[in-house]
Amino acid sequence: MKGGRRKMSPILALFSVILSLHSQVIFASDPDPVQDFCIPHTTLNVTQRMRSDTVSCKNLVDVIPEDFIFSGIKHPGNFSDSGLSAISVSPKTFPGLNTQGMSFVRADLKVNGVNAPHFHPRATEITYVVQGRVYSGFVDSTNRVFARVIEKGEVMVFPRGLVHFQMNVGRSTATVFGSFNSQNPGMQKIPSIIFGSGINDKLLEKAFGLTSKQIGKIRKKFLPKNLS
Repeated sequence: MKGGRRKMSPILALFSVILSLHSQVIFASDPDPVQDFCIPHTTLNVTQRMRSDTVSCKNLVDVIPEDFIFSGIKHPGNFSDSGLSAISVSPKTFPGLNTQGMSFVRADLKVNGVNAPHFHPRATEITYVVQGRVYSGFVDSTNRVFARVIEKGEVMVFPRGLVHFQMNVGRSTATVFGSFNSQNPGMQKIPSIIFGSGINDKLLEKAFGLTSKQIGKIRKKFLPKNLS
């Protein structure tokens, strides 16, 4: 039409939408490295700045093999009241991971110990059972539960952003190794974000059918010590 804007063809419109969605997927993950590796000058740099393009790297001649070795998961950490010991490893504690788009965790579970339902907003997790028997699973967006007991040598995947959980159902301490496809996967535990974040009590009472007294009792378990 003369003097007006030409209409985009349906095919071009569809192609434009696909490109837009594809771009969103790309920017939702860790950026691709532009060099073999980037060992920060100090751990402090990585702690304060998680973006690989703002971290100051060591000069190549100063990089040594020990920069790529981590010995901090040889033994379990301290156990929580739920029977869980978790040692998370990211560029904050292991600079060799910086810009590699991954991180990992060692988790130990006492008999009947649990890793409470939680999710990682920025990463898919692969869990490998080093020893023991662990009831593991996740819940999809239709509220369907995918769970079973996995044993030594078995692996389970927890899709990104979905709530998942673990419980030791064996007769001895279980050890699992979790790997993430992000150097900063993030973690939000369901009980803590609901009852330990300061959400209005009235809302929680209506959402869960609990009394104010019951809400208060639950809050004491999850509120940070400086707020409880």
